[in-house]
Amino acid sequence: MPSAVWPQAISCTERPLIKFTDVALTLGGKTIVEDISFDVRPGEFLCIIGASGCGKTTALRLAAGLYQPSRGTVTFDGEPMLAPRRDIAIVFQDYGKALLPWRTAAGNVSLALETLGVASALRPARINELLKKVGLPDHAGKYPAEMSGGMQQRLQIARCLAQDPKALMMDEPFGALDAMTRQGLQDEVASLVKASGATVVFVTHDLEEAIYLGDRVIGLSPHPGRIGIELKIDLPRPRDQLATRENPEFLNSIDWRSMRGGELD
Repeated sequence: MPSAVWPQAISCTERPLIKFTDVALTLGGKTIVEDISFDVRPGEFLCIIGASGCGKTTALRLAAGLYQPSRGTVTFDGEPMLAPRRDIAIVFQDYGKALLPWRTAAGNVSLALETLGVASALRPARINELLKKVGLPDHAGKYPAEMSGGMQQRLQIARCLAQDPKALMMDEPFGALDAMTRQGLQDEVASLVKASGATVVFVTHDLEEAIYLGDRVIGLSPHPGRIGIELKIDLPRPRDQLATRENPEFLNSIDWRSMRGGELD
C-alpha cells in the first residue's frame, strides 16, 4: 500500500521543520507536559490526540511559539522558537472568537494581508481567490454573525492561508461542528493543505479524524502529558470518507485499545 507521506514531504533525512527535544512545560507549579520529543517533516500532516487535559493544545502552543518550554528545546526550521512567527498560522476551535465580528468575510481575510503589508490594490484579487478556495465565493460581504459555523470556520482557514504559512497549527478546528459539516471540512482542509504545501500540526480528540487526515498520529498520555504511542498512517491519498473508512488499514488503526493497552486513558 502506498505511503501516506505527502508529495511535499521529501525524505526522512531532510531537516525537520519542527523539532521537540526533551520538552517540558510547567505552569503555576504544575507540569503540563514532560519529556516530549518528536520531529515534523516539511509537508507532513501530524495529528496529536489524547484525552482532555493531556497537553495536546499545550504541545501545539509550544510548536507555535506561544509558550516557551521550561526544559528542553523547540526549533522551527532549525531556529529556536522564541516567539510567534508570521509563517505560522493558527486555526482555533472557537471560530466565533477568532473572527472580527465588525468585519465582513472579505475584511477578515484582508486583515492577514494588511498585517503582511500587501498593497491595498492587490488585496481584492487575493481575497476573492481565497474565499473561492474555501467555498465562500459569494459571501464576501457577509459578517460572521450572518454565517453558519461551518462557513465561519472556512473563513478562519481562508484568513490563515492568506499568510501563506509554512506551518498550519489547527486546534480541534472541527470540534464544534455537526458530523456532516465536519467531514466536508476534513476533505476541504486536506485538499487545501496539499495544494499549499504547508506542514500541519492538527490537534483532535477524535481518533478516526486523526487517522483519516494524518500521515502520523502521536498519542499523549496524561498527568503530565507525554508521548504514549506514535503511529504511521499507511493509507493512500486522496482519501475518501467512504472508501478510506472501509479500508482494512483504517479499521486496524482505530483499534486503539489493542495498540495502547489502555495507557492513554
